[in-house]
Parts: sequence; structure tokens; C-alpha cells
Amino acid sequence: MAKIKVTKVKSAINKPLRQKRVLESLGLRKIGQVVEHETTPSILGMVAKVSHLVSVEEA
Repeated sequence: MAKIKVTKVKSAINKPLRQKRVLESLGLRKIGQVVEHETTPSILGMVAKVSHLVSVEEA
């Protein structure tokens, strides 16, 4: 499977609790932090929910 790199680029302050939990489940805590995930439908769905807070690139 392909991999993607997800980078947190914006703060989750004043965002709904659901979006904060999605960021936690992706493994993102600090701005600028990068994590690598497999491109599964569940991961892509989570990234879509917080697309305004993260940037995504193929690895």
C-alpha cells in the first residue's frame, strides 16, 4: 500500500472536540509535526475531516 505524510499546519484551538480527537488519533500533537500512515480508507476519511488543519503529501 502507498503511504502518505500528514503534517499539522494549524492549531486546533477553538475547533470542535471531534476534530481535536481526529488529530490525536492521527498522532499529531504539535504544529509542524509529521506522521506517516498507510493510505487506507479510514485514514483518508480522518484526513478529510481535518483537511483545513493539515497538509498531505505522498511518501
